[in-house]
Amino acid sequence: MIILKNATYIDWQSLNFSVKNILVEKGIDKGITFIDDADTQLSDNSNNIIDCTGKIVTKSFGVGHHHVYSALSRGMGAPKKNPENFQEVLKYIWWTLDKCLDTEMIEYSALTTAIACAKAGSTFVIDHHASPFAVESSLEIIAKAFEKVGISHLLCYEISDRDGLDIATKGLKETESYLKNNQGLVGLHASFTIGNKTLEKAVSLMKDASSGIHIHVAEDLSDQAHCLKTYGKRVVNRLNDFGALNSSKTILGHCLHLDDYEREIIKESNAWVVQNMESNLNNKVGYFSGEGLGDNLLLGTDGMHSDMLQSAKFAFFAGHHTDNIGYDTAYQRFRNVHNYLSKNKFKGDGENNLVVLDYKSPTLLTKDNFYGHFLFGFNSAMITDVISDGKLIVKDRIMQTVDEDEILNKSHEVASKLWKKMAQ
Repeated sequence: MIILKNATYIDWQSLNFSVKNILVEKGIDKGITFIDDADTQLSDNSNNIIDCTGKIVTKSFGVGHHHVYSALSRGMGAPKKNPENFQEVLKYIWWTLDKCLDTEMIEYSALTTAIACAKAGSTFVIDHHASPFAVESSLEIIAKAFEKVGISHLLCYEISDRDGLDIATKGLKETESYLKNNQGLVGLHASFTIGNKTLEKAVSLMKDASSGIHIHVAEDLSDQAHCLKTYGKRVVNRLNDFGALNSSKTILGHCLHLDDYEREIIKESNAWVVQNMESNLNNKVGYFSGEGLGDNLLLGTDGMHSDMLQSAKFAFFAGHHTDNIGYDTAYQRFRNVHNYLSKNKFKGDGENNLVVLDYKSPTLLTKDNFYGHFLFGFNSAMITDVISDGKLIVKDRIMQTVDEDEILNKSHEVASKLWKKMAQ
């Protein structure tokens, strides 16, 4: 067990403040206890006592939508063709990259992503993976890498017909195999790369495994145009007709280009929507709006980075253009990942997942002005310690579970191999 001494504890739900000694129980989905005397509780092992005097302790964070497979893209060379639209961004960048991934590249993508998440305060990651020529065991590779670092996870493989029905079948088989022994979701790329037979099989697997669908929805107008032309209906209508929105575990990514009826369908369904504002801005596909979608809204990074505090700020500031987001709703979306995981009884996001921030403010921080500090003050550089499932995985900003430098040095080599392969 770990004791956090003299911590300014902020309850993530009520935002109540209190100065406490916190005993953190070790194990999946365990709890925390407030104690009077920290020194005598673990007097025989002072290394398990962390002095948090003047520091904030609160529940750690979670990523609602990530892409491990993009981790080794940072700084890579220009694509063979300068993309002129979103379809070409996919074709010349991301689909070029994912086709080149092998098992070693997947492993180091996952390790470096998990480290980045941990150091930014996230102890739970919902990931959406693609590696069409290295499908088999890809989810197990990612899971083991995350667990080595100490990050809990909810994974899926991005099933798609874009590389042929044989690879789509491999994606379905990988998903079915993984879900037999692990919590996870049934991943789909997007409506425009999924035929009716594959969609039907995916939803059937979702039902059989008591899982949910994780899919990109109307990220670009071209997704809607394809659906209307091919199926005579809009994307959300199509997914709803197949039963993909029936599960409370289903996550719809992006949801930018929706009409009012689609928004009503989502609001009345059990599904959740995850917004990824920075990715949308980067790809020039539009601005997210939560108008008419209900309260089941999450925040993700879409593989752009692993810093959820940064994602919350972007969602808030960029949302001034098109969204009804406010101080409180920005924080609610940031924290909704915990509600999603709890409602669906996924493991690994218990109250013994904590983050310690060394936050020095020129103004008083209280319950009444917390949102202002959250949006204009907090940042990931202030995170000193992170506890995941009651285990200290970051201490004084240094990884405790893995050798970060060793992994990064190796990932440099692996990334170079990937880039050369992409250039061929």
